[in-house]
Amino acid sequence: MEVKPKRDRLVDPNQPPKPTSVHQSLHEDHSHTHESSVTPHVHSHVHSEESLRHIINRLSRIEGHIRGVKTMVQESRPCPEVLVQIAAVRGAIDRVARLILDEHLSECIARAAEEGNIDVEIEQLKAALDRFLP
Repeated sequence: MEVKPKRDRLVDPNQPPKPTSVHQSLHEDHSHTHESSVTPHVHSHVHSEESLRHIINRLSRIEGHIRGVKTMVQESRPCPEVLVQIAAVRGAIDRVARLILDEHLSECIARAAEEGNIDVEIEQLKAALDRFLP
């Protein structure tokens, strides 16, 4: 197996620095500023370490599964076998999405309701679901 040398990456000064941890990665763009008629309100989506770890573990398994499907294609495995594995990956992704949605509803939406920002949070969820659902 050939080992390729790492290339120096160009850094765009207009882009924020990359997160240094998985936890930071999940929370990097997860804060919102909500405009209200009085003053802007800011809240961040705060999730438990256990929940984050559970979702990350599932995504890691999916990543491995996808690599396995790629290997199947490279090995010219029968198309029906590949399609069955792709269906399994789709199901796994759907289950992770459901976990994230459940947590969003029970944590983030509930918190927004308590803070009086439910309308903005619901609109953001609707926009996300429009892109997510076929």
